[in-house]
Amino acid sequence: MPTDFLHELNWRGLLHDSMPGTADYLKKAPALGYIGFDPTADSLHVGNLVQIMILVHFQRCGHKPVALVGGATGMVGDPSGKSAERNLLDEDALRHNQACIKAQLERFLDFNSPTNPAQLVNNYDWFKDMGFLRFIREVGKHITVNYMMAKDSVKNRMESGISFTEFSYQLVQGYDFVHLYKQLGCRLQMGGSDQWGNITTGTELIRRMEGGEAFAVTTPLLTKSDGSKFGKSEGGNVWLDAARTSPYKFYQFWLNASDDEAARFAKIFTHWSQEECEALIAEHAKDPGRRKLQKEVAAFITKLVHGEAALEEALAATAVLFGSASAEDIRKLPEAIWEELAATLPGYTTVADPDASMADGELAGVSKEQIERSISVTRLLARSRFLSSFGEAKRAIKEKSISVNGVKITDEGHEFGGQDLLHGKYMLLQRGKKTFFVLKAV
Repeated sequence: MPTDFLHELNWRGLLHDSMPGTADYLKKAPALGYIGFDPTADSLHVGNLVQIMILVHFQRCGHKPVALVGGATGMVGDPSGKSAERNLLDEDALRHNQACIKAQLERFLDFNSPTNPAQLVNNYDWFKDMGFLRFIREVGKHITVNYMMAKDSVKNRMESGISFTEFSYQLVQGYDFVHLYKQLGCRLQMGGSDQWGNITTGTELIRRMEGGEAFAVTTPLLTKSDGSKFGKSEGGNVWLDAARTSPYKFYQFWLNASDDEAARFAKIFTHWSQEECEALIAEHAKDPGRRKLQKEVAAFITKLVHGEAALEEALAATAVLFGSASAEDIRKLPEAIWEELAATLPGYTTVADPDASMADGELAGVSKEQIERSISVTRLLARSRFLSSFGEAKRAIKEKSISVNGVKITDEGHEFGGQDLLHGKYMLLQRGKKTFFVLKAV
């Protein structure tokens, strides 16, 4: 028998609402339940990860998850939570996005389980041959305009305007539920709380068209502790595709969570039991400065999404930022991580003619050729603008607070050359434990 899925959602803080009878239905036998994902981009992002984890928890409770990639609904665009009309994608773009999303979902769900395998469906398969006249005859006649206008996704757009295309979205999504009910015996749809109106349109269509009963479960919309939208960073969406958001930046997103956020993330985005989550949260509370909770959560989710090797690289780069990386560790960092560090940390990019842009009283810059030929540590520190003057560089060296590529420098006459450029391009300059600077030689 399946374990109590709604109880699982409740303690994880993931239960917003459910239709009457849902709990009893789910306790009887393994059930099919689905969540839809619109292929509006070629990658899902961490905002979608909430719903992916709902399917993961659903499967772990013994039920059969169905992930619907909305090849058809992606052509229409869901107005829920939107203040303006979406840009519609062409069929080629949608097909490309669908293939990418399918590959991502396969990393989370077990499609080969002998008892409750996940399924992947695409609503384009059943809509592609359904003409408009057939749709409005067989589906549209069962739902009144008054019923559709009462939905928040429509009401919230009445002043700014809503096209017929987006107005009809709830009927299209509702028919997905009807189709899966008829073809697979699926009687449960899940989604964010903003999807309640679309989901209940589906249950109403099943009642009117098939004389059947279906159920709905929604989750709260996740926000950050400051009330802003979850899944956004300063650079925009945090994507699940490593080409869009590197594993290093992905790891940093979770690592930078507040204590309250990390406690919620542990419950939502991991497989840990209630006892394991509570024990880790309690341990973290004894010494919050160690940020054990953030580190454990960030490591789990990064490994889940990107794999062990990517996690190790992210940890290595993070060790640099926290000053715990050895000189050997620093030399082993791949070039891609150096690019991330160069984009994250203060730094300096060498110039072809270091004297060309020198203003009155300003130190000359430094070129790659000068470094390769040989340059003293004081000239390197000052001319790269890491320190403000030769005098400051000499004082910092005398204080033994300067490291280059993880090696402590104690001699102001120390010389560097091309062999010190990691990947032929980078040097990590450090003062004390927390001040880092990346020199990029081009």
